[in-house]
Amino acid sequence: MNERRERTAGGAPVLEIRGLNVFYGSSHALQGVDLVLRSGVLSVVGRNGMGKTTMCKAIMGLVPIASGSIRFLGEEIAGRRPAEIARAGIGYVPQGRRLWRSLTVDEHLRMMQAGKGGAWTRERIYEVFPRLAERRGNGGGQLSGGEQQMLAISRALLQNPRLLVMDEPTEGLAPVIVAHVEETLTRLAEEGDVAILVIEQNIGVATQMSDPVAIMVNGRINRVIGSAVLAADRDLQQRLLGVGRHGHEEAGENVAPEAMPSTPRPAGPTRVYMANPVLPTRWSQDVPAARIEAEARTLSRPVLATVEGRRVGDVSPLAARAPQEPHVIVAGTLDTKGEELRFIRDLIKGEGLRTRLVDLSTGGGNHGADVTPQEIALASPRASAAIGSSDRGAAVAAMTEAFRNWMQRQQGVAGIIAAGGSGGTAIATAAMQELPVGVPKLMISTMAAGNVTAYVGPTDITMMHAVTDVQGLNRISRVVLGNGARAMAAMARAQIERAAAPAARRGDEGRPLIGLTMFGVTTPCVQQVSKLLERGGWEPLVFHATGIGGRSMEKLVDSGLLRAVVDVSTTEVCDMLVGGVLPATEDRFGAVIRTKIPYVGSVGALDMVNFGAPETVPAHFAGRRFYPHNPQVTLMRTTAEECARIGRWIGERLNLMEGPVRFLIPEGGVSALDKPGQAFHDPEVDAVLFKAITDTVRSTGQRQIIRLPHHINDPAFAAALAQEVQTLHGGRGRAQATRR
Repeated sequence: MNERRERTAGGAPVLEIRGLNVFYGSSHALQGVDLVLRSGVLSVVGRNGMGKTTMCKAIMGLVPIASGSIRFLGEEIAGRRPAEIARAGIGYVPQGRRLWRSLTVDEHLRMMQAGKGGAWTRERIYEVFPRLAERRGNGGGQLSGGEQQMLAISRALLQNPRLLVMDEPTEGLAPVIVAHVEETLTRLAEEGDVAILVIEQNIGVATQMSDPVAIMVNGRINRVIGSAVLAADRDLQQRLLGVGRHGHEEAGENVAPEAMPSTPRPAGPTRVYMANPVLPTRWSQDVPAARIEAEARTLSRPVLATVEGRRVGDVSPLAARAPQEPHVIVAGTLDTKGEELRFIRDLIKGEGLRTRLVDLSTGGGNHGADVTPQEIALASPRASAAIGSSDRGAAVAAMTEAFRNWMQRQQGVAGIIAAGGSGGTAIATAAMQELPVGVPKLMISTMAAGNVTAYVGPTDITMMHAVTDVQGLNRISRVVLGNGARAMAAMARAQIERAAAPAARRGDEGRPLIGLTMFGVTTPCVQQVSKLLERGGWEPLVFHATGIGGRSMEKLVDSGLLRAVVDVSTTEVCDMLVGGVLPATEDRFGAVIRTKIPYVGSVGALDMVNFGAPETVPAHFAGRRFYPHNPQVTLMRTTAEECARIGRWIGERLNLMEGPVRFLIPEGGVSALDKPGQAFHDPEVDAVLFKAITDTVRSTGQRQIIRLPHHINDPAFAAALAQEVQTLHGGRGRAQATRR
């Protein structure tokens, strides 16, 4: 395989066909076919009987050729036996799949893999096609059409081919399976390990998978045309591909595509109105226009756009990127909330903003959204299989993962609004959390009046109580949903204006941002550090270390908004490891590790674990040292064993940081309660904590532990923290921002 890649890199196309002629008796099936595939995916479309399958068979040596040349990676393969061609590196997925009904999925794959090495293994096949993993014990005759097609493709991939020839791979498949096959093939081609020649009758599939597209008419390649041109030109499709047309009606071969007349294609979504939303009877009354408008469906299909053969923008459902133009995403389960979501969408559009209606339904089917559930499901390997399944919990979990992954790839999002119950809220808010802080996020939910911590997470999601269930439009829901839609429109417009404004007007040229963590017992320290940093040209952002506070700070670090961190109060680690109510997650410090920004930290409030009112403290902590911070908050002193565990955990995380690290230890005490005369003062236990950290951290020139004979709230310790920040950044924050 390496040898073949080297030859490809040298300039030879993967497949080159010149002057290929094939006869069936006196019938001239292929009439001088010329075709070149250099890399990636090339689709060949044409009506039945035009010679597409014959061309595939000729490539594989399954039919004799009369004349012409077929070169694979620069080597002539015309006239070779099929087995030799397959061993040379060409995989074939024939029309009709041709599986053994009596062999199981796993037996098919074992048979193909026997004695072969390479990148494709059964394990990788099951990762790419998780549905096959679930059906590995089923026979070929027990599989659905989509599963059979997955197995046929897998069988060919186990040959580790350099070229994959596929004849009608989506024929007879359900739309969700078609989308999954498209996504898989496109991803394989993008990875560069295999080029793909796809024979298709479905113009939509063909134009989504490749640009350009070859059109076969009467046994020859009539033209190779840009996908955008073919997708938009209905007249051209009819003349060259339409059923009922004949060869003598085709345009001459020398006519340029630009000269062909084209039918204008309306831009944007199309509204489809149903005059009778409910099946009428003899007693039916006229349907009010307002109801017809409210129940209208929106049909929208992305148009392929190319510039000099390169895809731009959101060229297809398979594209990883959304349109660049600012737009508002309206998301929810259209199978149950379609009327409400379209009401929100129409109000936002009425404010002059672009929208994208995203369907998060898990029951299967297409409900006229701009982005279908099947397209969203492509972002997660398990989502396609889960959609439409009887296990609603699994379907919601899979769609949540898929929508979160899909959202990470979107561009131009000026805001997102969703409406739903518990399931819809869980799906939508998980994706909202992936967007940067500052992008408007509004969730209209029946769950908004309860504990929304899991939904909001560390970001700036606005939860709005739906009051009534999100189930139909009425005089209350219209007001609530309308308020939410207009609020989102106003926020999105402000977001668009801010993004378009010069940096000077936005204030982006001002002081760099720095994050600090604070707890009540470390407040004096953080206040002093903040003042010193402000004088040094920084803009401090203080986060309350309540579990979510640390996550919010790290969300800004991941978003690239914080230039540095002074992590004074790492107390959330105590609650995570001991079992308090304000815990960090296992990803604490993860943003600093990923971004490698300078980190200055300390041991603030590592002497305590947080609980609620005294009666809420777990019984197994009976006999421990407690302090009633207020009637609703009870603090528990950490033990030597717990401090050793906390110190080791923090030290291991510090070792993963590749940026500059300065971790300062105040030997005089770690909180306002940890000093002489206070409830948690215990120098011996503190010493265990300090030793665990210093013994675990691998000190280098970049990563240093600094022990100081001060209490954490002493001015001298605050000054030391601020000085380390300035030292790591070469002076004043404002000066550095100017240099950048």
